[in-house]
Amino acid sequence: MKIRKVGVIGAGQMGNGIAHVCALAGYDVALFDISKERVEAGLATIDGNMTRQVASGRITEADRDTAIARIVAAASMESFDDTDIVIESATEIEEVKRKIFAELCPHLREDALIATNTSSISITRLAASTDRPERFMGMHFMNPVPVMELVELVRGIATDDPTFETVRGFAETLGKKIANAEDYPAFIVNRILLPMINEAVYTLYEGVGSVESIDKAMRLGANHPMGPLQLADFIGLDTCLSIMQVLYDGLADSKYRPCPLLVKYVEAGWLGRKTQRGFYDYRGEKPVPTR
Repeated sequence: MKIRKVGVIGAGQMGNGIAHVCALAGYDVALFDISKERVEAGLATIDGNMTRQVASGRITEADRDTAIARIVAAASMESFDDTDIVIESATEIEEVKRKIFAELCPHLREDALIATNTSSISITRLAASTDRPERFMGMHFMNPVPVMELVELVRGIATDDPTFETVRGFAETLGKKIANAEDYPAFIVNRILLPMINEAVYTLYEGVGSVESIDKAMRLGANHPMGPLQLADFIGLDTCLSIMQVLYDGLADSKYRPCPLLVKYVEAGWLGRKTQRGFYDYRGEKPVPTR
């Protein structure tokens, strides 16, 4: 199957990044979210990010203008009736994703593919909630999508070979490198990354170090480009907690127990950069540690 038109559900940080790279690669894109305002905000972010790419010489102004013109706002899921693949990039809550697929499937062509950008949830289980589990798979982009090269491809138990080959070829046309992952909780990247972040939160919780000292230690001592608590804020503390809960529930191992301090921050609504407070407070001229 040849991919020509892509649907993207979710215009947030990941969804608008996926729409961005698809449009630059020459695909027509329909972008949908639960409100017109969210889609407009996503389109504005794409425009701003592409403008920065022009300024840095990565793309030309003509590339940007052509790509922007390829992205249209979808008024409803009925707009996906002519798409070849729809990539779901909604919040990392299984019930939300299942509801989306139930609403989406009746509007798709019989041969259309569905991919989910879930970072941790079972592909097999999500596929079973659709009318086409054999044409469903995981396509986990890294954040920020226009910058990060990797895509994890995850087959569910029912995913057929033509679907996998089509999605792999499609990902490669986006300029991405592929890592194949088995359908186990959190796949490869987050199976390794999130327990490290959770352990950094425990290190803070137990008073071993401050926010600043923990991040400095990992930047300078392990040569990480950013500290784990800074990275958690960038990912979103609610997303970090959701992934840890998937790991803890799915693998039944106490080493994946979410740190109580992470839970407390999420309960407070301090979710990181997107809410202006997390392990750092972003409301001033520069980030200030909150502990």
